[in-house]
Amino acid sequence: MRDDPLMDRVVDLDGAAAVLAQRTAGWESAGLEVGRPTWRDAEASWPQPLETDRARVQDPDSVGVVISGPAEAALSVVLFRGGWADVDFVADLDDAGCLPASGISSASDFATRMDQWVNRVFGSLGNGR
Repeated sequence: MRDDPLMDRVVDLDGAAAVLAQRTAGWESAGLEVGRPTWRDAEASWPQPLETDRARVQDPDSVGVVISGPAEAALSVVLFRGGWADVDFVADLDDAGCLPASGISSASDFATRMDQWVNRVFGSLGNGR
């Protein structure tokens, strides 16, 4: 294990992936397209490939998903086990950028934030649950 504080295991990524799986059917029934989760292995050689098969990842340090909606709206979320995420979005031509995503403390905290991010980009969808 590295001594890098960025590699701390703050968030259970398998728990976060379960959050995504629980919400996928609701998002899809609301008309969104949900990509397969992607995983990055902390132990893989650089450049670390993204895997869609969790079984191929021994020591996950991130899980991500891309959600697409009408009018080319999109949300890309990559959650890192250290408790932060890269969250990029395009709601429309005049509304795009990054959303703040630090201090994520658990899979349930991630769930709350995912609901907020999805609502921010695609509007209220009943939280996809």
